[in-house]
Amino acid sequence: MKHRPRPPEQADLLRPRLVDIIDGQHELVRLAALIDWDWFEREWAGFFPGSEGRPAINPRLVAGLMYLQHTYGLSDEAVLARWVENPYFQHFTGETFFQHRLPIHPSSLSRWRGRIGEEGVEWLLTKTIEAGRACGAVTPRSLAEIAVDTTVMEKAIAHPTDSRLYERARRSLVTLAQKAGIALRQNYNRLAPRLAAQAGRHAHARQFRRMRKVLRTLKGYTGRVLRDIGRKLGAVPEGEMRTRIEQRMALVTRLLRQTPKSAGKIYALHEPEVDCISKGKARVRYEFGTKVSIATTLTGGFVVGMRSMPGNPYDGHTLADTLQQVETLTDHRPSLAVVDRGYRGHGVQSTTVLISGTRRGLTPRLARLLRRRSAIEPEIGHMKTDGRLARCVLKGTIGDALYAVLCGCGHNIRKILAYLSALLLALLASLINPIDQADRHPAAVPAA
Repeated sequence: MKHRPRPPEQADLLRPRLVDIIDGQHELVRLAALIDWDWFEREWAGFFPGSEGRPAINPRLVAGLMYLQHTYGLSDEAVLARWVENPYFQHFTGETFFQHRLPIHPSSLSRWRGRIGEEGVEWLLTKTIEAGRACGAVTPRSLAEIAVDTTVMEKAIAHPTDSRLYERARRSLVTLAQKAGIALRQNYNRLAPRLAAQAGRHAHARQFRRMRKVLRTLKGYTGRVLRDIGRKLGAVPEGEMRTRIEQRMALVTRLLRQTPKSAGKIYALHEPEVDCISKGKARVRYEFGTKVSIATTLTGGFVVGMRSMPGNPYDGHTLADTLQQVETLTDHRPSLAVVDRGYRGHGVQSTTVLISGTRRGLTPRLARLLRRRSAIEPEIGHMKTDGRLARCVLKGTIGDALYAVLCGCGHNIRKILAYLSALLLALLASLINPIDQADRHPAAVPAA
């Protein structure tokens, strides 16, 4: 793949290089030497088959920005803003000299994610595993014993209430009708917002009978606008606008027909694939997003598999796919997987699976490994607090798939950086201790 070359500058001969002004023992500098950046140049060329047009961005720049973004929990705009300020970020992404301007527009990261797809971000995760093995943070033995669990990656949506959904649906229909030139009999722009706010007040005061009455009226307003547009849709010529109106009408029709017990309910008009998941938590009863399956090593908590599971499947039905992904990413089939009781009935035969609560027939070593299962819980917590797993901001189910894997990449990078930092401190301590002991216990001076 041809990437965009930097124009040669005569002034570069007089400029100091980044390697001359940064600390060569910094964690990001040592990590940059562990990652095979040339692989991205070779393998990502298939995503840009055309030879004409503007050259693509350097793949190392994009891959490095994605790593840094999810390592430090930054948005597309924030990671580029910090890149301009931080020489270590620039060295990590392959720059030779310090740059004072943004290398790309933030929207380029979004287009690259859409271009490389789920396969491309899984390769990013694979390279973090290889870097962990190269520095010693991950051993072949640790890859054979993993813990698997699921969590909920919430979507960037408002808490779904019927009043908000009805009002948003009505407002979107009115906006599309105005753009298409449809003259509505009545748009309810004055009455509907007041009713939506009133429904919230009745719910807060626990006046549920009044609340339900307001909701019926608000639902009727949305249905009237929907039927009015349906009668006048024939006047709109065939094209993109008519297609958008028809799609939105179908979505609003689903919304108006759903009941509290309906399957596949709509919780957000801009994200209709969002699931309502109950994990039995005392603090949060329901979470709105998608289920994510996570596989980590029992020793070290290194992520070796991460995948979104749309549709809220049963945990036991996701174990086979998770183990297959681990084998694909690490080239090694795990011999042991420890899981919680939600994985009963998994049906996996090729890997030994230990379920929490099992006591009979376990050797002392297996019992000790089974007790290590709960170690995956704080790793998930760190991915949500230190990383970006707590809230997915990418659109659609494909956005969920990309975002989950990238969060796993960020977690692994943080693990490697912490390991390299601890390794350097241990090395310094081993050099300082003999000198300190020599100062405290000097050799006896022989008498004259």
